[in-house]
Amino acid sequence: MKVIIMKELLEANDRLAEENRNYFKENHVLCVNLMGSPGAGKTTLISAIADELSDIKIGVVEGDIASSIDADELEEKGVHSSQINTCGECHLDAHVIRQGAEEIAMKNAIVFVENVGNLICPAEFDLGEAVRLLAASVPEGDDKPYKYVPMFSYADVVALTKCDLKEAVGFDTEYFKKGLRAISEAPIYEISLKNGQPKEGIKELAEFLKKKYENM
Repeated sequence: MKVIIMKELLEANDRLAEENRNYFKENHVLCVNLMGSPGAGKTTLISAIADELSDIKIGVVEGDIASSIDADELEEKGVHSSQINTCGECHLDAHVIRQGAEEIAMKNAIVFVENVGNLICPAEFDLGEAVRLLAASVPEGDDKPYKYVPMFSYADVVALTKCDLKEAVGFDTEYFKKGLRAISEAPIYEISLKNGQPKEGIKELAEFLKKKYENM
């Protein structure tokens, strides 16, 4: 019996990820791997960014253990979506991303991969993305950069979501930033998208991604 070790799985995934990178480049697609815990606000973030970037086509490959709730929600808002159910797997890999990307078949677009809600496994799997966007929500606590070093160190950009709840949960922003700065120089955007209140930070994050897209 052959024992497949993790190193072999990651090497195979990396080869497929490089093929994905070429596929996205050929189709002028900025692939954004959006990672974060369940409930961090990933779907809401995509929807808000799509509203800000109305002049750019936006798509999403939606990863969930089960259901198509988030993909259906985004489709209703005009974001072309492909659903991947992992049936228990805690992350997406390069192989399924290629399938999802070919299903929505977008060119000249920004395509988000909404990864399975998890702060561990997704950091280890290259999908062929150009940008790794990490959504970290205020209610999760200000100590997450200290506890989940691989995820935060691999992120290209961090969206600190639900900032309107800082006071309610006693969130220490400087402590959070200090932890992140110890391992990464990724820019941080403080986001608040609470209904009935002015949106904060989302325009700046959208502009960051737009520049990445324009400079491909």
